[in-house]
Parts: sequence; structure tokens; C-alpha cells
Amino acid sequence: MRCFIAIELPPAVKSALGSLLEELKKSPADIRWVNPDNIHLTLKFLGNVTENNIAGVINIMDAACKQHQPFTLELKGLGIFPDINRPRILWIGAEGNSVLKGLQRDIEYGMAKIGFEREDRKFTAHLTLGRFKSLREKEDILEKIKLRGNVSLGPINIISISLMKSDLSPEGSRYTRIAEAPLGTQEAGGI
Repeated sequence: MRCFIAIELPPAVKSALGSLLEELKKSPADIRWVNPDNIHLTLKFLGNVTENNIAGVINIMDAACKQHQPFTLELKGLGIFPDINRPRILWIGAEGNSVLKGLQRDIEYGMAKIGFEREDRKFTAHLTLGRFKSLREKEDILEKIKLRGNVSLGPINIISISLMKSDLSPEGSRYTRIAEAPLGTQEAGGI
């Protein structure tokens, strides 16, 4: 099954993201927008994970989470990957403290120990809002980003991370939580 490790967002944040997306969708730019219910902060994409490997993944998540206390993120600032000349991804930033980077690093190293390939790129905390299908009308969305670039959705308290399963379908991806690991010294558990 196709899996990733992520921070899930509370309903109020998904609602605020939905409002922001409605505003951005007014652009004629050729972008495939992400459903607000599917927006999350990916910490590690695992790819295909066998049933036999799930317990090991959950153990690494649990061990990493026990090393870090709950923390606060701020969703702030719109941007584009890789750059405005070659736009592929439209995102909103996720600014946190050093806990987020340490947690992501511990997950990355832990997953490498059980056979998952390490990511070469530097971790940039973000939430994907849309993917460019072409460069058609890109100037229009770039102007909207310039006007709304400093948008802030406020702070979010992060108390856990989740192992998610991704099912691809013609209607788009569907995500299901397989397990959740709480931050701090609490016990983790699967669903």
C-alpha cells in the first residue's frame, strides 16, 4: 500500500484553507487544486509499504514522537516550487520551531534504518494547495500570490503525527489514517 507520514489538520484549519482556495480558484491559471480535506503536512513519503513493514514504521514514529513535545505551527505565506519561472506546486508555508525540523529529521533517519530511501532535498515545511498543469495564465496567479503572499491562518497546536494510506482514483487521492503517534511521552496506537 502507498503510505506517507504526515501532520493532519484540524477541521477549522481545513475550513480556512478552503476559503483561501476559493479565492485563489478565481484565477484562470491552469492548476489542479487540492481538496481542503486532503491537505496535510507531509513529513516523509514512504511509497509502497508492505503489511509486514507497517509495525516497524509505527515503532519508528512512536520512538521519534517520544523525543519531541507538542508544538505550535503557523500556516503563513504563499509560494511556488521550484520557482516562479517553472511553477509546479503552489503552497502555503508551515512555520514552526525547531521541534518540527527535529521531528522530521528523526523520522527520516529512523525510516532509513528500516530500508526506506532518504530524501535528498532539504525539508521545507509546506502544505500543497495546487499543482500547475501548464503555464497558461500563470501571471494571473502570480499576481494573486503577490497580493496575498503574507496570508496567515494563525497558529495550530500539533499533538501527534499520522501514518496515512493513499488510494489513487480517477476522482483524486483518498487518504486513510492507519496509525497515530502522539508527541511526548504518551502511548501511541494504531487504528
